[in-house]
Amino acid sequence: MKKFVVVAVAGPLVAGSLMAGSVLANDGGAADERALAADRGAPSRSVEQRVDRLLAKMTTEEKLQQVQLLSDGQITDADAKAGVGGVFSLTDPAKIDHFQKIAMTKSRLHIPILFAYDTIHGYRTIFPVPLGAASSFDPDVARADAKIGARESTTVGIKQIYSPMVDVSHEPRWGRIVEGNGEDPYLGSVFAAARVKGAQGDDYSKPDRAVTSVKHFVAYGDPEGGRDYGTTDLSEQTLRNLYLPPFKAAVDAGADTVMCSFNAINGVPGCANSYTETQILKKEWGFDGFIESDYTAVAETRACPPKKPDEGSCGHGTAADGPDAGAKALMAGTDSEMVSTNIRDYGKQLLADGRISKKRLDDAVRRILRVKFRAGLFERPYVDQAKATDPASFLTAADRKAARNAASRSMVLLQNKGKTLPLDPAKKTAVIGPLGDSPHDMLGAWWGKGEDGDAVSVLKGITDGSSATTTYAQGCALSNEEPPAYDPNDDCPSDAGFAKAVAAAKAADQVVLAVGETREMSGEATSRSTLDLPGKQQELIDAIAATGKPFVVVLFNGRPLTLSKVVGSAPAVLEAWFPGVEAGNAVADVVFGKVNPGGKLPVSFPQRLGQVPIYYNHEPTGRPCDVEQKYDSRYRDLRTCDPLFPFGFGLSYSTFKVSDLSLSKSTVSRKGSVVVSMKVTNTGDVAGDDVAQVYIHDPVASISQPVRRLRGFERVTLKPGASTTVRFTLDASDFGFYDNRGKFVVEPGAIQVYAGDDSTASLTKTFQVTG
Repeated sequence: MKKFVVVAVAGPLVAGSLMAGSVLANDGGAADERALAADRGAPSRSVEQRVDRLLAKMTTEEKLQQVQLLSDGQITDADAKAGVGGVFSLTDPAKIDHFQKIAMTKSRLHIPILFAYDTIHGYRTIFPVPLGAASSFDPDVARADAKIGARESTTVGIKQIYSPMVDVSHEPRWGRIVEGNGEDPYLGSVFAAARVKGAQGDDYSKPDRAVTSVKHFVAYGDPEGGRDYGTTDLSEQTLRNLYLPPFKAAVDAGADTVMCSFNAINGVPGCANSYTETQILKKEWGFDGFIESDYTAVAETRACPPKKPDEGSCGHGTAADGPDAGAKALMAGTDSEMVSTNIRDYGKQLLADGRISKKRLDDAVRRILRVKFRAGLFERPYVDQAKATDPASFLTAADRKAARNAASRSMVLLQNKGKTLPLDPAKKTAVIGPLGDSPHDMLGAWWGKGEDGDAVSVLKGITDGSSATTTYAQGCALSNEEPPAYDPNDDCPSDAGFAKAVAAAKAADQVVLAVGETREMSGEATSRSTLDLPGKQQELIDAIAATGKPFVVVLFNGRPLTLSKVVGSAPAVLEAWFPGVEAGNAVADVVFGKVNPGGKLPVSFPQRLGQVPIYYNHEPTGRPCDVEQKYDSRYRDLRTCDPLFPFGFGLSYSTFKVSDLSLSKSTVSRKGSVVVSMKVTNTGDVAGDDVAQVYIHDPVASISQPVRRLRGFERVTLKPGASTTVRFTLDASDFGFYDNRGKFVVEPGAIQVYAGDDSTASLTKTFQVTG
C-alpha cells in the first residue's frame, strides 16, 4: 500500500475517540505508509574508515572477544579487560559503568562494550503487550512505546534493545504470540517499522535513542503444536510472503541488528542458516549491521549428549560438538554468540584448521564495530549516574499519559448486547474476579524493569473513575507459579469464593468482571494445550450472570482464547490484553465511556481449540468449507466455517458504515498503480473510531494466493453523522508475490479488492493487471 489521503469530509472530525486522540493522515500519507517509509541511509564513509583502522590493529584474540555476547551473570572484570563485545540483561548503571570503564581504560584498544536488554514493551514505563498494541491499528502507539522505552533504557547505559519481535504467527497456543503483532504480515510490517523508528529516531547515537534488534529471524512463530522452540517446515513462497516481510520492513526502517532464532527452518537451525542469514538478509537486503544469536542458540545446534564442552545446551544435531557449532554458526552468518562461547573459545584452532576464514571473522567484527561507532559509544561510553539514579528520569507523568492512551486505544470491544456499555460512573460498581486487584498481572509478559507497585489495578482505576461506591470480591485466585512448580489445578480451583462475589454483585448496580490469564501464562516457554479460561472462571461468569445485574467481562490475556461460553453468558466483553502500567485507568476510561473503544483484532479468535490454526489469510482449497455439505473442508461437529471473531473485528459505542468503494482505473500495468477509495460514515450517536481496511485477492495465479491479504488500513475518528473518504494506492508491491523460486512476480489477470472494517469486508471491485 502506497498512499492515503483524506478528502470530502461531510460533518466535522473530532480530535479523539471521546477522549483518546486519533491523528488523520496528512500529505505525508497514511499512518501505515509513513511507518513503512524506508529510512536506511547510505553507510558513512567516516564510520567505515574508523572501522577499517581499528580492525587493522586487532589481534585474532581481540576479534574473537568482539563476537562474544555475555549475560549479566557471566561478565567479569577479566572479560571486560579482554575486550568482550557485548553484555545483556545488566541494568545496574553503576555496574555498567564499572565494566565499561575497564573496557575503555584497561583493554588494549579501548573498544566499548555494547550493553543490551529486552525492552519489549517498555523499560520502566510498561505499555500494552505488543499483541495488544497491534490491536490499536495505530502505529503511533508502537512508536511512542519504543521511544519512551529507548529513552529509559539508554538512561541506565543500555544502548541496544532486543526489540521489536516481529514473528508472524497463526498459533495461539504458542506463548510468544503475545510479543508480536498477530497473524498478518502487512500489519506486522507496519508495527515493526514504527517500533524501529520510535526507538532509533533519525540517529541512534543520540543519548535517548537505542539501536534495535529485530527478532527472531525467522519463522519462529510457526512451531509444531504451538510448542515453543519447535521446528518449522515451510515452502519458499510461505517464507517470503508470510514470515519475512516484517523483518524486511524493520531493516528498511533502519534496524541495525537482528537476532537469529532458536528454531530450525526446514531442518537448518536459524543461527546456522546461511540461506536466511547471509543470502537473504545480508546479500539480498544489503543489511550491514550484525546478527546476534539467541540465548545458547549456537550451542543448541550440537547433537546430544553435548561435547566440547561436555555440558550445556544441545539438541538440533547439525553440529557434532562445540567447535563444529561455532564454525557453522559463524560461517552461516551469525556475528555474535550469546551466552555459549564456542566461537571465542575454539576460534583460533578453527582458523588454523581452515574451518572458519579470517575474511568471515573480520566481516563479523566489522559489523559489530560499525554499529558501535554508529551508536556513538566511542564518544559517549559512560552513564550519567545522577540521571540514571534519579527517579524523575523514569515513569514520568507524560510517560504515564502516553501509556494510558496506548492502553485504551489497544482495547477491543467484542460484544455489547443491549448497549450494556458504557457503564454509569455515578452508580455503585462491583469489581469481581481473580484479576480485579492484581497490579502484578497487568504488566504482562516481558515487563522489563516495571514494578508491580507502578501498575494501576482494575479496582483502583474503577474506584478513581467512579463517583459512587466501588466494592471488590476476588471470587477465586489464579496461580502465578512457573513450571515445573506450576499446577493448572491451582487456577481458580474452587467456587468457595463465589458466594461473596455474587453478594457483591447483588449489592451493586453494575459489575466489572476481570478474568483471563496471569502474566506468567504468556511469553517465552508458556505454550498452552487449551485456550479456555483457566480453572472455574467460566463458572464465576455464569454465577454473576445469574444475578441479572448488568456486567462486562474484561479479559486480560496474551493470546486468542476460546470464548464461546463467555459471549454466551456475558452481555458485554472487552478484550484488554495486558494493558501495562496504566491498566486500571485505561479500563475505567473505556467502560465508563470516557474513551470509545476502537481497537480491532490482529488475530482470529477460534470457536474451539480444534479449529487451530485458523486465520483469515489462509490459502484456498478445491473443497472450501461448507457446513451444508459433507465432502469439504469442514468439521463434522461444528456448524460453522468461521472463527468466533475474525481478524480486524472490533465494535464501538457508535456504529459505522463503509460504502462507495471505487477504483481509479479498471486496468493497470505491472509497473502501474490503482487508487482505491471508500467512504466511512459514523452512523451512530456518539463520536468514535473506525479502521478502514483494504484487502486484495488474486483469484488466478501460478501459485494459489491467500483468500484475502490486508494491504492498507487507517484508523479515523468521526463525530456522529460525519463521513470521510479515504484513498489507498495499490501497486506491484501489493498485487505481486514471491514464487517458490524466491522470485518476486507480477502476473497478469484480475485482482479483487475488498473494502470494509474487518477481514470479512463485503464491498468489492475488480481491476486487471496487464502486460
